Amino acid sequence: MRRLLPAALIFLTLGPVPGTHHRYTVVDRSQSASARPLIHPAGTSGSLRFVRGWRLTSPNSFFGGFSALARLGPGRFLLLGDNGRAVRLTLGAGGVEAVTIGALPLPLRNPGSKAFTDTEAVAVDPATGRIWVALEGIDQIWRLDPALTRIESRNKSAQLAHWPANRGAEAMARLADGRMIVFSEDADDDDRGREALLFTGDPASPGARGLRFFYDAGGKGQVSDAAPLPDGRILLVHRSLGVSPLFTTTLAIVDPADITKDGVVRSLIVGTVPEALRENYEGAAVSVEGGRTFLWLVADDNFNSWQRSLLLQFELVDLPGSKKAAR
Repeated sequence: MRRLLPAALIFLTLGPVPGTHHRYTVVDRSQSASARPLIHPAGTSGSLRFVRGWRLTSPNSFFGGFSALARLGPGRFLLLGDNGRAVRLTLGAGGVEAVTIGALPLPLRNPGSKAFTDTEAVAVDPATGRIWVALEGIDQIWRLDPALTRIESRNKSAQLAHWPANRGAEAMARLADGRMIVFSEDADDDDRGREALLFTGDPASPGARGLRFFYDAGGKGQVSDAAPLPDGRILLVHRSLGVSPLFTTTLAIVDPADITKDGVVRSLIVGTVPEALRENYEGAAVSVEGGRTFLWLVADDNFNSWQRSLLLQFELVDLPGSKKAAR
């Protein structure tokens, strides 16, 4: 019973319901996009200092639904949609300088099924360019080649397979030492929290198993993405649905050093997305430039005409200490 209201809210706000409509009625595959700068005053919410943001649009019918984000370099981004599409986007002072919109490599069996396109998280190895994606609908971890043309490896172990089909692998963070942490959206334990896995090796290796632990969000909402911080901790994006406001995005940090087998870890809130910028944020990336640490967030518009694909940049300032901070 405790999930009836959240489930209803998710259905009504994010699903196709009578009276709402998606933006595209005719298929358009053109390779173009625009980025309109957002007018928002500089300000700080907790440790989040707003830097700049854009509303992303494209006539391409498959542009949107962004659930995963990677920053590939200055002004260069990889955005993955839960429709199985990948967008490589380059932003400059004048807006979009280059964009490529294409499909991820999908298995031949039932390629049109949303279960095989619902990419919810991405991680990139900067040394090799290899890309890992988490698919929530089938609860698998794939490793793709840098060009996103070939599946190099797939992990569909029973450890992942028991996660709920629409509440499974939702967030993923690759640590500097190569370990990977995968958070489920709602594979839960009533006493301990949401189930998560820590992989010491390649999480896409067939049959790879991770160390299981539990994440207690403490009322912050459901985890929608994760990104590693330069000090080794992980920044978690939490999404909450309500009536007024509809979307609340809470940012918190968790320390991998606290992870133990079947143990519970908790996080510390560091800020929330300002009211005027509220949207359904599901993708996050962290970058370090000139000694400053920045957080990038992208919103999933669910292909609804009344939602927006926003890309935001915040500077992370005055983050609390890495160990034993008061929770």
